[in-house]
Amino acid sequence: MDNKEYIPSLTLHPQDKNAPAAPSPSAAEAPKPEADIPVEKLDINRLSPEEQAAVREFARQIDVTDTNMVLNYGSAAQKNVAEFSSAALGNVRSKDLGQVGDMLSSLVVELQGFNFSEDEKKGFMGLFRKAKNKIAVLKAQYDKAQVNVDKITEALDNHWRVLTKDIAMLDKMYEMNLAYNKELSMYIIAGKLRLEELRKTELPKLQEKAKQSGLPEDAQAANDFANMLGRFEKRLHDLELTRMISIQMSPQIRMIQNNDSLMAEKIQTSIINTIPLWKSQMVLALSMHHSQQAMSAQREVSNLTNELLRRNAEALRQGSIDVAREAERGIVDLETLKHTNEELIKTLEEVRQIQEEGRVRRAEAEVELGRIEGELKQKLLELRG
Repeated sequence: MDNKEYIPSLTLHPQDKNAPAAPSPSAAEAPKPEADIPVEKLDINRLSPEEQAAVREFARQIDVTDTNMVLNYGSAAQKNVAEFSSAALGNVRSKDLGQVGDMLSSLVVELQGFNFSEDEKKGFMGLFRKAKNKIAVLKAQYDKAQVNVDKITEALDNHWRVLTKDIAMLDKMYEMNLAYNKELSMYIIAGKLRLEELRKTELPKLQEKAKQSGLPEDAQAANDFANMLGRFEKRLHDLELTRMISIQMSPQIRMIQNNDSLMAEKIQTSIINTIPLWKSQMVLALSMHHSQQAMSAQREVSNLTNELLRRNAEALRQGSIDVAREAERGIVDLETLKHTNEELIKTLEEVRQIQEEGRVRRAEAEVELGRIEGELKQKLLELRG
C-alpha cells in the first residue's frame, strides 16, 4: 500500500457502494475489559483535520427518521470486517502446518534409519568387519536415502516459499484491517455527533410542543422521535462491537504471521544446515572406507557423524514441537476470546431486558397510581354528599 493517508468514503446507502473485498486466503471477539484498565473513548479529535471535516459533513446528512437508512447505517463497513475476519480465520485453518511437521519427522526417520547391515545393525562399526561388501551396501543405502531426503527437501522448500509469501500478504492484511477500523470509527463518530445534536435540539422541541398543545398526536410524535433515536443509538452500538472485532484482528494477524515466521525459519535451518551436514558427513564416510589403513580414523569420524545427525534430528524434533505448540496456542486463544465476547453480549442483552422490564413496571405503576388517586377523589366526593 502507498503512503497516502486513507480517508474512508462514508455512505448512507451501502447497497450502492462497491465495498473492497477482503484478501483471500489468509474473528476474534471483544474481551471484557478489566476493572482497573482505563476505558478508551472514541473521539473525533483522534481523526485528522480532513477526516474530521468529512465526518461532520456526513453527520449532517444522517436522517434518523429514515428507517432503511438506520438499518443499513455502516453495514458496508461491517460487511468488510466480517468477510475480512472469515478470510483471516480461513487462512489459519487452511495452513497445513501438520504436513510440514510430518515432513520434518520423515526427515528424522530417514537419517535415523540409515543402517549399514541387514544382519548387524550397529551403525558405522559394522562396516569394518567386511569392508569390501559393506562399502557396496553403504553406497546403495546412501543413494536410496538421498533420493528420499531430496524429495522431502524439495517439498519443504515449496512450503518455505508459500510461508514467505503469506508473511508478506499478512502485512497487507494488517494495513487493510487498519483501514476498515478507521472507516468504522468514522461511521460511529458521525452517528454520535448527529445523535447528540438531535437529542439537544429536535427532541426537546417536539417534547415542548407536545406539552404546550396537549394534543396526543404531538405527544406521539415526540415519543416516536425518541424511539428512533434509541434505535439509531443501538445501531451505533452494533458498529462499536464490530469495531472491537477489527481491533482484535490486528494482534491476531501478527500472531499468525509470527507462527509462519517460526515455521519458515525451522524449515530453512533444515534445508541449509542439517541436510548438507548429513550429506557431507556421508560422503566423507564413503571416501574414508576405501582405505583399510584409515580404519581407526574412520571409526572416529563415523561415530562423530552419527552423533551430529542425532543431535540435529533431536533439534528438529524439539523445534517442530515448539512451533506446533505456538500455532495451537493461537487457536485456543481465539476460542477463549469468542467465548468471552458471547458472555459479554449475553450480559448486555440481560441488562437491556432488565431495563425494559423496569420501564414497563414503572409505566404500569404510574397507571395504577392514577387509578388509586381517582378512586380516592371519588370516595371523598361521596363523603361530602
